Amino acid sequence: MTSFTTNNNDANNAMNPITEDDIANYLANTPDFFERHAQLLAQVQLTSPHGNRAVSLQERQAEMLREKIKALEHRLMDMVRHGTENVVIADRLQRWTKGLLTTRDPRSLPYRIAVDLQSLFLVPQTAIKVWDCGSEYLNEAYAQWVSDDVKALATSLTSPYCGLNSGFEAANWLPEPTAAMSIALIPLRPDAESPAFGLLVLASPDAQRFNAEMGTDFLERIAELASGGLSRLRP
Repeated sequence: MTSFTTNNNDANNAMNPITEDDIANYLANTPDFFERHAQLLAQVQLTSPHGNRAVSLQERQAEMLREKIKALEHRLMDMVRHGTENVVIADRLQRWTKGLLTTRDPRSLPYRIAVDLQSLFLVPQTAIKVWDCGSEYLNEAYAQWVSDDVKALATSLTSPYCGLNSGFEAANWLPEPTAAMSIALIPLRPDAESPAFGLLVLASPDAQRFNAEMGTDFLERIAELASGGLSRLRP
């Protein structure tokens, strides 16, 4: 019986050979293995990723640690860079908001919004349209006719659109529509549930300046602030 069981186990082992995963799991679950076999640490030779020379296990571990530290340093540098960029953007947003608040004449407010965005944020082209204005503002350029299609598009945007200019009608409001390769369309509305009453357009000849992967947090803040200021133009 005993002999039969041993032979049966041998047959099972032959059918299910030990895999690399089995070895890895054993070593991971047996942390004192190398304490009992310390000589292996000096005997194991690995190929260095920085050449064909053989290195010890300890040296390979040190190289891996250095690589991990370097990767962390790069991530830290990226975080610092992005943090610095955000500080600069926040400062510009504050200066733009100050201009918004200190503009006394509502009639000039849309022009101030577009011009300051262009100068402070270095946007090559900007344009703005506001519809449903009070009668005293209907002769202003920003209150001139806007198609129902553009109004419907603005209302359909739950957040600013950023991407390639695929022939948007609103791009024709820009001084040089053909130079607008990428574009940001920022709907203006009194609150999230209401239809849009205006549209702010930012454009650049750089196809990557406004792209679908970029964050829109600051553009959303601009939309909220501009919408609040422009409420003075509405009846």
